[in-house]
Formats: sequence, C-alpha cells, structure tokens
Amino acid sequence: MTDRITLTGLRAHGRHGVYDFERERGQEFVVDAALELDLTPAARSDEVTDTVHYGELAERLVAVVTGEPVNLIETLADRLLAVCLADPRVARATITVHKPEAPVPHAFTDVAVTMTRSRAETGERAAGPRQQTPGNGGAW
Repeated sequence: MTDRITLTGLRAHGRHGVYDFERERGQEFVVDAALELDLTPAARSDEVTDTVHYGELAERLVAVVTGEPVNLIETLADRLLAVCLADPRVARATITVHKPEAPVPHAFTDVAVTMTRSRAETGERAAGPRQQTPGNGGAW
C-alpha cells in the first residue's frame, strides 16, 4: 500500500506517567499518526466520506491523550493505534507519541515511542466488530 494520510505534531495535555507529579501536573504530549489505506475511492469521488476525515481522527486521538491516564507511553501509543485501526479502510497505522517534558535528569530534546500495526497483525481486534476505544464514542 502506497497511499498514506499523515497527521503530524498533534498536541494535547495528558496526565500519563509513572510518577505522581506527572499525573498531578500533566504535560504536553505530541502525536504523529500515519495511516495507510487505499485513497483511490476518495481521489475519484472527491468526497470526504470516501476517506478518513483527519479532523475527526484528530478529535479522537486527542480524546485518548486527554483521557484516562496510563503509566507508559507504549500503552498510550497502543490505544491510539486502536483508534486508527477502528476504521476498516485503514490497512496499517504508525503512531509516534512524543513526551518532550519526560522526567529525564539530563538535557534532551525528545523522548518518543513509535509503534506500527497492520490490520492483519491485530487479528480479531481489527477483523471483528469495531471496538469502542476511549474517546471515540463508538462512531466514526
């Protein structure tokens, strides 16, 4: 698959982290999402209903970041991937979660986790009925 929709630098305030102070204060997280899907139907019809609406995708991703706290950004990335793969048109998705304010006692620019999953790798989760994930309200 060579067609891709990319959403880069989506920012949201979340309360994820292992330490109490991370949960109390929260911090900014930055999300990059890349979706691989066939964009031919949208290109031919010129209708937003034939593609993934990136504005709606951004809303669902932000709802996860601002929602229920998790300890690890790996867990957060997995939840964000579930949102991306909930649309049956998405064959593969890559999520990068940046935590630029991570509690690292040295000068650094960024800490990030990148995860990629395909519909085939997710098995029943993607092939079965669409799961309701935190923040997606069950609707596309």
